[in-house]
Amino acid sequence: MNEDRWIALMQAMGFEPAIDCYHALYQAYSEPQRFYHTVKHINAMLAHFDSVKHLAEQPAELELAIWFHDAIYNIPSSSNELDSARWAKQFVQSKGYAEAGTQRIFDLIMATQHHEKSTLIDANLIIDIDLAILGSAPATYDEFEQNIRREYHMVPEAIYREKRAEILAHFLATGQIYKLDRFISQYENAARENIRCAIERLKTNHH
Repeated sequence: MNEDRWIALMQAMGFEPAIDCYHALYQAYSEPQRFYHTVKHINAMLAHFDSVKHLAEQPAELELAIWFHDAIYNIPSSSNELDSARWAKQFVQSKGYAEAGTQRIFDLIMATQHHEKSTLIDANLIIDIDLAILGSAPATYDEFEQNIRREYHMVPEAIYREKRAEILAHFLATGQIYKLDRFISQYENAARENIRCAIERLKTNHH
């Protein structure tokens, strides 16, 4: 989430630099209750985005959606994606951005809520980029699981284990976790293996 990158993105969108918004976003991702949904997560997504940018229909809009997609992150809330999407919408509207583009950005952020396959390439891209962590090396994946647990530290252990296992099982139950061939070939098998191991641990560990 570096400032130069933000300024370049603003230029690509046809906006002034909007440094105040950059600082607000950086601050949001640096909140103390976050352990996974942090600056590091956005940086990882931006790195993935750079490798698939050529596939995007609206690369600047997609990148902006990545910057904003977890901007609001309050643990008990079920409207984080919606609140984040609203912030992004309000921001681009204030810059006079076209209505169709504004709606596309809003929809891209909302796509990260349920990770359902879309008919739109950019929606599938943001979903696959967001879920790339699932197919990472086992040590990285384990750290991801630990950080999610830390974000939900107020949830009692038994309840957390049950709910987390349910969420992970849902990924395995879908035909494919990833939407686009590039991500399927790169991450699908590893993601399934990571998730299977994580569910196993959630069900057997009682420390």
